[in-house]
Amino acid sequence: MTNEEMRAAVEAILFASGEPLEAVRIAEALEIETETAVALLFEVGAMLDNMKSGICLLKLGNKYQLCSRTEYAPQIRAVLEIKKNIPLSNAALEVLAVVAYNQPVTKAYIEQVRGVDCSGVVNTLCQKGLLEEKGRLELPGRPLLYGTTPGFLRCFCLTSLADLPELPEKTGEEMTSIDEEIDSSQGEQIKNFFQAEIEKSDEETGDGEEEIIQEEGGD
Repeated sequence: MTNEEMRAAVEAILFASGEPLEAVRIAEALEIETETAVALLFEVGAMLDNMKSGICLLKLGNKYQLCSRTEYAPQIRAVLEIKKNIPLSNAALEVLAVVAYNQPVTKAYIEQVRGVDCSGVVNTLCQKGLLEEKGRLELPGRPLLYGTTPGFLRCFCLTSLADLPELPEKTGEEMTSIDEEIDSSQGEQIKNFFQAEIEKSDEETGDGEEEIIQEEGGD
């Protein structure tokens, strides 16, 4: 295939998938090197930008996805009759903050940081595609480990976890028995960041993602 044909194939694969895809999977499908697939992905993204298309290419960690542009969210909502998303609760934002900065973590770790049961909140965030299981910790009972998802990056307009705001440095006297624990002031900072991103983007639309509902349980 010519470069133009391969670029078109990459676009078709992303469109048909509907879900974030790793460059290596696209490379395998086209029988090319991963570096070549990445270059083609950037070409697709640049082409859509130059065309001022209503579709853009998102980079979500090491995955890529086609998505509608946020500026057309009102029109998309009107056609699809999508209800406005209800903001995440404080409990959900706090759990996301703990996981995002310390992942992978166990539910027990999250509960130790927050000081309350988090089962309901964690389950809801998993159902909504913001958190996912990342394996098990090799300790007695082999507890589940949780981490964020590409959906988390998309919802908060992040390319990778490196885009998260830095937390204030803590002195030795401020450190607790929990490594890198997020204290209340730090938690408030990251909650504000998450909430601001939700309000700014009002969630991505056109990618089939479910609404994020208010979490009332777990606190």
